[in-house]
Amino acid sequence: MSHIPHPSDLVVTSDGILVCKGRSFRCALGKTGITDTKREGDGATPVGRWKLRYVLYRADRRAAPVTALPVQAITPDDGWCDDPAHASYNRPVRLPCAASHEKLWREDGLYDLVVTLTHNDAPAIPGNGSAIFMHIARPGYSGTEGCIALAADDLETVLGDCRRDTHIVILPQTSPA
Repeated sequence: MSHIPHPSDLVVTSDGILVCKGRSFRCALGKTGITDTKREGDGATPVGRWKLRYVLYRADRRAAPVTALPVQAITPDDGWCDDPAHASYNRPVRLPCAASHEKLWREDGLYDLVVTLTHNDAPAIPGNGSAIFMHIARPGYSGTEGCIALAADDLETVLGDCRRDTHIVILPQTSPA
């Protein structure tokens, strides 16, 4: 897979910077860093280039973001399957769901604004990572489970610059000079 960014791509560096149209934004990455060999539960952000599919948001907490990407509201019944043995692995599911899953309707606000990515979804390969999103960062930008997380205002700004063909490029770890 090519990691060479196109001019319209969002570019994420291993030191936690997302670049969008020449502007830089701080972001949180996986708590175990960046990897070329993503595995379910490893806590790493996968290197690669993925299309931004659609945006989810909590309509009870915020207005729909202004973006060219498709947007839909999250409901309390929305989840995302992270069970490699389940047929719905790395896909949205309705709750309750017997398989292991993430709840998208979260109390902590991290998923009040979520961008789904095409990482490991065409087709999903069991065990190669699920639920790799762009979402709202925790205070202090602590590490994620593998997602890219930005401050809410920064994420809204970035989404305003996205087109339907926008991709995100996660660059490999840079070697110290």
